[in-house]
Amino acid sequence: MQTQTPTEMPAKRRRRRWPWFLAGGIVLILLAVTLGPFIYIHFIQSDPPAKFSIDTVGAGSSTTVPAAGATTAAPAAGATTAAPSGDAAASDGIDGTWTIASGSQAGYRVKEVLFGQDADAVGRTSGVTGSMTISGTTVNDATFTVDLKTVKSDESQRDQQFQGRIMQTSQFPNATFKLTQPVDLGSVPADQAKVSFTATGDLTLHGVTKPVQVAIDARRNASNIEVVGSIPVKFSDYGISNPSNGAVTTQDNGVVEVSLIFSKG
Repeated sequence: MQTQTPTEMPAKRRRRRWPWFLAGGIVLILLAVTLGPFIYIHFIQSDPPAKFSIDTVGAGSSTTVPAAGATTAAPAAGATTAAPSGDAAASDGIDGTWTIASGSQAGYRVKEVLFGQDADAVGRTSGVTGSMTISGTTVNDATFTVDLKTVKSDESQRDQQFQGRIMQTSQFPNATFKLTQPVDLGSVPADQAKVSFTATGDLTLHGVTKPVQVAIDARRNASNIEVVGSIPVKFSDYGISNPSNGAVTTQDNGVVEVSLIFSKG
C-alpha cells in the first residue's frame, strides 16, 4: 500500500477545500449584490420628499399652514364649499390676476428599482413662475413655467443624467403648463376651505406639447391662494429617454408635481 508523504496530504486537503472557498465567495458576492442595495435604500439613503399636500403648502415660508385636518373636504362633484353670503362674499372676492409667489415648488417623482429594491426618485425646484386670472368664480387663464435647469435631487449623478441625456435642459430648459378650459369654482371658497377639481390644459416638456388632465387641490389661505397638483407623464409621449441605466431601472412614466402659492397682483 502506497503511503502519502507529509507534504502530499495538505496539498490534497487544499484541493478538496477550494470548491467550498469558491462557493463561499459566490455566496458573498450574491449577498453583497442583493443586501447592499437593500441596506443603502432602507438604512443609508435619506427618505425622499413626501408628495405635495395642500396641508403643507409653503411650509417654511410666511404662509400659514393650519393643523392637519383643519381643511374642509370638497363636495363629490368637485364644487367648492359654500361661500360667505352678502357683504362678506363681496369683500372676500377673488377676481383679478394672481401671481406665483415665493415658497412655490415643482418637480418630478419617478419609481426606481435598484437590484430589486424599490425607491422613489424625487427632484424639486423653487424656480417656478406664472399667474392665473379669475373672474367671479371662474378661473379663465392659468399658466406656470418650471426652470428645469434648477431641479435638484439627493443624488448628483441622477441630476447629471436628468440635465443631460434625459431632459436635455441645455436645449429644452423649461416645462410649461397652460390652462385650455376655464374652471368654474361654483362659489367663492371660504378661508381655509379645500376644493378639489380637474383642470384641463397643455403640458410642454422636452419641446413637445400634449393635452393633460391635472388633479388639483386648492384653498384660500388668508390673502393667498394655494394649489397642489400632479400630472402623470409617459416619457415616450414627450420623446424623453427612459431614465433606466446600468443597475437602476425605472418605469416608463413619472409624475410632475407642483405646490404653488398665488398672491394678488
